[in-house]
Order: sequence, then C-alpha cells, then structure tokens
Amino acid sequence: MTHIFVNIPTSDLDRAKAFYTSLGATLNPDFTDDNGSCVVWGDNIYFMVLTREFFATFTDKQVCDPKTHAMALLSVSRDSREAVDAIVEAGIAAGGRQLGEPTDYGFMYSRALEDPDGNGIDFLYLVPQDELASAEPATAGAQA
Repeated sequence: MTHIFVNIPTSDLDRAKAFYTSLGATLNPDFTDDNGSCVVWGDNIYFMVLTREFFATFTDKQVCDPKTHAMALLSVSRDSREAVDAIVEAGIAAGGRQLGEPTDYGFMYSRALEDPDGNGIDFLYLVPQDELASAEPATAGAQA
C-alpha cells in the first residue's frame, strides 16, 4: 500500500496542530514531537507539519515563506459539498482564510483555504459519475 506524506513548514507548531485537529484531522503521536507533527487525514494520507528549522534540514534549498510564496497547493477530497463547506468554515473559525469564492465546475465543487502559516489547501467534492450523467451541465467556473 502506498502512503502519501506531504511535508509543510510552520512557524508555530502548537497553532498548526490546533488548526488541523479543528478540521477533523487527528495527530499520530508516534510521529509527533517538538519538531513536527503527523496530521492524519485518512488511512494513507498525512501532512507532516514541521517547524521551519526542522523542515530546513531536509533540503539544501531556501525554505520559502508560504505567506508570500507558493510551494505547493494541496487538495483533499471530501464526501459531499456540505462536507467541503463545513471543513472550510471550521478552518476559517480556527484562524485560516478562505481564498477566493467557492467554485462549481459541475463535476467538482471546490473551496480553497489558507492555513495560519499561509499553506494553501483546496477541499473538493468530486461528483460521482452516475450523478453526472443525470445532471444538467454546469458552466466551468460558475460560482456556487
């Protein structure tokens, strides 16, 4: 089985742990210490939220500030549009910031969130194929 570990920097590990657990993720205590925390999204998807200093030990490159530079945009699926809305609203309440407006592409509903460090996370709902076949086509980029 393949597992995905996405490493992201934080300037405040306790704040990051509180933020991600407020979204419903859990922390794996076996991979959590003063340098970082393993944020568990599912059976095989994890964010390793690392202090900037510890993150820097994994690369010879300069670690950029996610508030001013995009390193990656992460996308995590949810089971419904309502679940997308709920997790983004929880993120806003926990100190995150919504980026742009919700987008409905017909086959996918998406909302973008920025964590308190500036890391971008899109939450999306992919409409099942059987529902798409019976739905009216939506205009790409149509607002929800």
